[in-house]
Amino acid sequence: MMMDNASMIQLASRLTLALVIISMAIAFVRIIRGPRAADRIVSLDLIAVMIVAFLGAYAVQKRDTSFLDVAIAYALIAFLGTVALSRFLLRSPPSRNKEHKESEK
Repeated sequence: MMMDNASMIQLASRLTLALVIISMAIAFVRIIRGPRAADRIVSLDLIAVMIVAFLGAYAVQKRDTSFLDVAIAYALIAFLGTVALSRFLLRSPPSRNKEHKESEK
């Protein structure tokens, strides 16, 4: 039995949403386990990218373009947050930033 285009898009968007949620959970585990602060920052940025992907897939599923505006705004804010956390990590005192100094060796 052949599927029409609308049901194929619905199936693909549901599968995409499920895979993105699973990927977010795996990245969240990396935030908790670390081991370094840089790993946590990269994982947080990855989750932000996956949230943007989730919003895009959700917009396709619901056929509502207003979610795309939210995704763009969230991507800009998440990028600024990642840059701020990275700068904070680089400027933190050596006792607080011991992991960063060890990785430079």
